[in-house]
Amino acid sequence: MKLLLFTAIFCSLTTFSKAQNAEKVIRTYFEGYEKKDWNIVASQLADGFTFTSPNNDDHISLATYKERCWPTCKFFKKIEFSKIVEKDNYAFAIYNITTTDNKSVRNTEYYTFNNGKIKSIECFFGPGESFPGNKKQ
Repeated sequence: MKLLLFTAIFCSLTTFSKAQNAEKVIRTYFEGYEKKDWNIVASQLADGFTFTSPNNDDHISLATYKERCWPTCKFFKKIEFSKIVEKDNYAFAIYNITTTDNKSVRNTEYYTFNNGKIKSIECFFGPGESFPGNKKQ
């Protein structure tokens, strides 16, 4: 009986720990954008990372992501999370970006994780400016 109870507690703690880790990884990843520090962002990404968005990005590689998406960090002023939900090696995050010119961008992202790092991100644009640096109005 003690072994069964111990196993149940251990599994619960492991699940809680994974959720805390996924949230921490996502928050740290965006901290890199706020601080304009590529090394913080890159340290959260797994080997073989890919990024997908409605902006003609279909599972682009890390190199292409850095070239296309990283420059938008200059428009990031503040990021606030509405919700981060994690299950197993997957997570969803809903967040609001305040841009340097005080505009608002709201996105949802779907993450997959591998060995505690982000393996892929699928970004879905919400209301606002679509994405920081968007020239379309």
